[in-house]
Amino acid sequence: MKNLFVIIVSLLLATLNATAQNEHPEPKILTIGSQAPDFLLKGVDDKMYSLRDFSDAKILVIIFSCNHCPTAQAYENRIISIYDEFKTKGVQLVMISPNSPKTLNYWEMGWSDMGDEFEDMKIRAKDKNYQFPYLYDGDSQKISISYGPVATPHAFVFDKERKLCYVGRIDAFQDPEKGKGEDLHNAIDALLNGKKIENPITKVFGCSIKWAWKDEGTKKLYKQWSELPVELNEIGVDSVKALIRNKSENLRLINIWATWCGPCVQEFPDFIVIDRMYRSRQFEFVSISADKPVKKENVLKYLKKQEASNKNFIFNDENIYKLIEAVDPSWQGALPYTLLVEPGGKIIYSQQGQIIPLKIKKLIVNNKNIGG
Repeated sequence: MKNLFVIIVSLLLATLNATAQNEHPEPKILTIGSQAPDFLLKGVDDKMYSLRDFSDAKILVIIFSCNHCPTAQAYENRIISIYDEFKTKGVQLVMISPNSPKTLNYWEMGWSDMGDEFEDMKIRAKDKNYQFPYLYDGDSQKISISYGPVATPHAFVFDKERKLCYVGRIDAFQDPEKGKGEDLHNAIDALLNGKKIENPITKVFGCSIKWAWKDEGTKKLYKQWSELPVELNEIGVDSVKALIRNKSENLRLINIWATWCGPCVQEFPDFIVIDRMYRSRQFEFVSISADKPVKKENVLKYLKKQEASNKNFIFNDENIYKLIEAVDPSWQGALPYTLLVEPGGKIIYSQQGQIIPLKIKKLIVNNKNIGG
């Protein structure tokens, strides 16, 4: 009876696994000669786009890319250059972000100042001054599944009849100083001149597509983070000064806050996100509570609720003016107060009042001390 039960359970599990696999089969790259799948996607200009909108183009270039991937970022200027070169020659370039924000985790965003949400795409498009459509497919991902990109960036080139003529990389160099978009450029140029594309299929390199159903890794990571110990230690004047002198090799973000300070509590979750984004690099986030020492247990309780597994301190002196002078004599004393300090003690950012998270992220990710 027991063996029969095991067999039945095994068959049931096998059926469930097979069903799950059928529901989410691995997307396959569109083959050469295939017709371009139609789409209806929103662009960062809030307009809807379909293939029909580009019917006048002799050649349609669709590139699946995104914000967060460092490889995709390395190719942004080359994509812009290709657009600029061919835009007056009957070539239309469209970029599609295929990633599900639900699957993209903070650790993977550690080489970027933003994620792949639609609103983030608007910011990146403005920052880079994209003149071509940048479309979002992160919710249903149906269009991305039909094209089958495997990494960002992944280029697809279609002729006038919208038959696929080239699929693959932009060029062979992740280093922007070496690559000039040769592979994609040559494919477009060959089509424009009625020539054969020498290498119509090339391999790509970059971050994998964040398919919505592949979320086990993100769930596991967030669970691990939630289980990390949260500690709160007392700190005195000399140790505060040492933190700011920053003899470590890490870029150090320091936030002085208190549980009774409304703006502090409102923005503290932003610091947790920043910490999780960059903690795998040469970066650390340190919080210093300006609550009275007798409130230590209340402060620790709040920190645990925030899953603040970074370094946390509470000032050990009732005289809060000692803390103010130790942190920054020019600080007027209002909370919150935030510093970004390079190794060696150079303060590159200080803010009395709430931070703008995106500004902090840009300062961090673009700093030479953040490391690889």
